[in-house]
Amino acid sequence: MSRIGNRKIVVPEGVTVSISDNIITVTGPKGTLTTHSIDDITLKQDGDTLTLERANDQIKTKAMHGTINANVMNMITGVTKGFEKSLEIIGVGYRFNVKGNQLVINAGYSHPVEMDIPKGIEVTASSNTEITIKGIDKILVGEFAANVRKVRPPEPYKGKGIRYKDEYVRRKEGKKAA
Repeated sequence: MSRIGNRKIVVPEGVTVSISDNIITVTGPKGTLTTHSIDDITLKQDGDTLTLERANDQIKTKAMHGTINANVMNMITGVTKGFEKSLEIIGVGYRFNVKGNQLVINAGYSHPVEMDIPKGIEVTASSNTEITIKGIDKILVGEFAANVRKVRPPEPYKGKGIRYKDEYVRRKEGKKAA
């Protein structure tokens, strides 16, 4: 039994949820998000609460029950509050630079790495070494942050590289003198 799938979703004021042909659309003050559902899961709305019910106990249906519930919950959170990830870069000469619709990363390579910022995402640089990625789609924000981090992941000896703001990097001891 999926505990996540059975949880009731409370729809806040100012947010509308509509369902048509297995497409769930959530509209709120920050924008609109859509996702797909499967045929065996139905979404029922009673006033300001949503419940997901599954038609059978097949493995795929049981697996998607909690996933769809979590996705709808994330969509509601996204159109009301939004999501954000903070990244920092550590290293001599390493820096971020936001130029229009591009993020330019100097991370110790022979060339700066330029990344296009996707639509629906806002990147702000609080300093040369810190950026904040904001958006209403949790998947898009997380994926872009992971791709930025992938340019130069933190290394365990000196701790240089790109990391999330609250990430702990386990440090290793270098070579010992004989």
